[in-house]
Amino acid sequence: MLPYATLDEAAAALGRNLTVAETLWFNYSANNLWRSAGIDKYKIQPKVKLSPSEVFKCYKDVLFMFFFVVGPLQLVSYPSIKMIGIRTGLPLPSGWEIFLQLLVYFMVEDYTNYWIHRFLHNKWGYEKIHKVHHEYTAPIGFAAPYAHWAEILILGIPSFLGPAMVPGHMVTFWLWIALRQIEAIETHSGVRAR
Repeated sequence: MLPYATLDEAAAALGRNLTVAETLWFNYSANNLWRSAGIDKYKIQPKVKLSPSEVFKCYKDVLFMFFFVVGPLQLVSYPSIKMIGIRTGLPLPSGWEIFLQLLVYFMVEDYTNYWIHRFLHNKWGYEKIHKVHHEYTAPIGFAAPYAHWAEILILGIPSFLGPAMVPGHMVTFWLWIALRQIEAIETHSGVRAR
């Protein structure tokens, strides 16, 4: 049985959080599929283009990860969210409260992600876990969440550490997850402003 007492609790916990994250990931990542001279001049590797079969393999593997790693975590996340104090009722947070909490979340995530990512680049971490993430040498947004299942779990910790330290409202939490996904996709897109 799912860990929700009511349908309202399930809706508050799950919302359409996973669906929204997947939609954001797909739509924003799909920008890499259409080539244009205007965008190519900002690409780190403008002459490198993955084949449709490579992109499809990446997409297929990430969807598998969404459903079989992220999905089960999503189903059991609500008790954890309640335990750390993220609230779901009224009143909604002010814009200032959301801004300050997101600032803390980004700082905590950036610092802890750096050190965990650095660990994953040592010999053991790279050989056993992180090399999967580097299978695609040409940067594409689709590959942002392309990783070993253990890396998904390990690098998920920094994303939830900020909300655990400074609990806010579920609206702030959803916004944080969406912004974190957009940041990950942008980082892996291979497009940089000059």
